[in-house]
Amino acid sequence: MKYFKKIAGDRIYLSPINLDDLEMYTKWMNDVEVVSNLGNYHRMLSLSNEMSALEKLTKDDQNYAIILNDGDLLIGGVGLAEINHIYRTATVGIFIGEAEHRGKGFGTEAMRLIVEYGFKTLNLHNIMLTVHSDNMRAIASYKKAGFAEFGRRHESRYLDGRYVDTLYMEVLGAN
Repeated sequence: MKYFKKIAGDRIYLSPINLDDLEMYTKWMNDVEVVSNLGNYHRMLSLSNEMSALEKLTKDDQNYAIILNDGDLLIGGVGLAEINHIYRTATVGIFIGEAEHRGKGFGTEAMRLIVEYGFKTLNLHNIMLTVHSDNMRAIASYKKAGFAEFGRRHESRYLDGRYVDTLYMEVLGAN
């Protein structure tokens, strides 16, 4: 079995990252549409660089592959990082790799699953993310998953000859 249903949803599930998917992740991490929103826009990644990154992700924090229930197809990744169990905080990141799977609600479902897992299993209280102000589809998805904007860093990213703001968003769990 290639994937394991660690956190199950209606249309997707979150599985531990499988290192056999190295070529797919490398493809995505060199795709301008994917990485321009992840902050890796300026880097070209080789298979060996991505292998190191994936190995680190499998050992650190709470990082998962996003898998479609229908066909067990890998479509992206989501994870909680910078987890602080004393303050009960974390930062979340997500991407959907293939354009054909974007805009269909898979990212919103994955975000809801990882946030619920963070609150109910990891006992977190505050989960934060950052997003470029021009990424309207992601912002709408994050709002659907319960996030609200709490700050903005003006002209903090330089992409394709222009500056964009970075939005800071968070969701709070019950006490």
